[in-house]
Amino acid sequence: MRGLSAVAAGVAIALVAAGCSGDDDEPAVTDPTDPPAVAHAYVSRPDLTPPVIRTTVGSLPHDAADDAAEGNVIALGPKDEDQQPAMQGALLVDPTGEPVWVSPMKVGPFDVRVQQYQGRPVLTYWEGTSSDSGSGAGHVVLLDTSYRKVKAVTTGGDVGAGKADIHETTITPDDTILLTAYVPAQTDLTAVGGPRDGWVEEGVAQEVDVATGKVLWEWRSLDHVPVQETYANLAKGMGTQDKPFDYFHINAVALDGAGAFLVSARNTHTVYKVARATGRVDWHLGGKQNEFVQGAQFAWQHDIRLQDDGTFTLFDNEGSPRVGPTSRGLRLTVDEKAMTTSMVAQYLPPTARHSDTQGNVQVLPNGNVLVGWGQRPYLTEYDGGGNLLGELSFSSGSSYRAYRQTWHATPADPPDVVVQGDAVHVSWNGATDVARWRVVSGADESSAKPVATSAKKGFETTIHASGLGAYVAVQALDADGAVVGTGTPAA
Repeated sequence: MRGLSAVAAGVAIALVAAGCSGDDDEPAVTDPTDPPAVAHAYVSRPDLTPPVIRTTVGSLPHDAADDAAEGNVIALGPKDEDQQPAMQGALLVDPTGEPVWVSPMKVGPFDVRVQQYQGRPVLTYWEGTSSDSGSGAGHVVLLDTSYRKVKAVTTGGDVGAGKADIHETTITPDDTILLTAYVPAQTDLTAVGGPRDGWVEEGVAQEVDVATGKVLWEWRSLDHVPVQETYANLAKGMGTQDKPFDYFHINAVALDGAGAFLVSARNTHTVYKVARATGRVDWHLGGKQNEFVQGAQFAWQHDIRLQDDGTFTLFDNEGSPRVGPTSRGLRLTVDEKAMTTSMVAQYLPPTARHSDTQGNVQVLPNGNVLVGWGQRPYLTEYDGGGNLLGELSFSSGSSYRAYRQTWHATPADPPDVVVQGDAVHVSWNGATDVARWRVVSGADESSAKPVATSAKKGFETTIHASGLGAYVAVQALDADGAVVGTGTPAA
């Protein structure tokens, strides 16, 4: 049963089968067990309609006071245009699912998360043009803690600028960024039933200096991985220059110490350890060239990561086409001397669930593990041993990855205020450190005095204040009572 427990293997699967293209950007598969798209509506920001996020099992561990003080947020990127009325875009929510920051975008983002650049926190995401084949061409955006753009970084060298793919955006401790690209290349496809002069999407990994855009390292799949390692089918009409065959489907690049990288290829079911200096593949984990005695097999995987304790984590999709009984998160030990792997823990859904595309596994500072289910609209937290603690569903299609992180931000724009009779509606999109709101009013600004206060209640707070004067403003107060922002109604 591919390393699954007997309980998980015996869970009945009630799913609608997906297509078998393996595309990460194909339309989300509607499943009768997934929640419908439901949107928030705000008086102070009618333009923002983020998806309603609900607890489906247990609850994500949190304490309201600590969450506010610690800037505890979950980063998502809902990106399916057909999930109306809920909008697509980069999204930060608190551990209960309440929106913190909502960023409308014309094209859905990928890999929204908090990272470090030059010793400071930045919010990053990929944006650009994505294709039906599950790849993309664009760049990675870095925002500061006021949500102002710091940088946009992309591929370079022979790949060219603007070709950064959707699949990888990791900033390293050296202020470089790991990127992927899909590059059409001509090659012999007779080994997979195609023409001798066929075309493929070659998987390219680059390490780029964020500050200068200089390419510091590059690796290309065709130099090291022949097309016959693929598990993808060469469909009729594919393998031409117009429709190159996606034999490799690179979907993650991670550091493995100073001298190597881990490269994940979905369509070969393989994780490759690649030497930085030479580009040589030091070993193959999984797939047709597997060199390990595997304690847990995986298929169509995503998000390979080396953890601080030396273990490896990945998201095991097992789908498109289906292989195992459910998708899952995996944590493995990898013994490079004995060439064996063993399963430390697996992170199973409440009931069997296939996520045919996307997905990630994040080890949290406290040892818990967060799994983002990619194509399926869920995120689930477990303890380190794999016991499920809580799950949220964001009712809006798919999010490439999901992260639980620390983020403190004060937006450059002021709070938004709408007054309707004695009801004052206020929100401050992206503000993380507001504890209370205070309404001040008077004949004019100079004579304004406090008339009402309220604890902050979710994204938008409604405060009832009688006897409002001609001038009304709302002050945002932090936990110490200091004013950190002031908003007035639009003229």
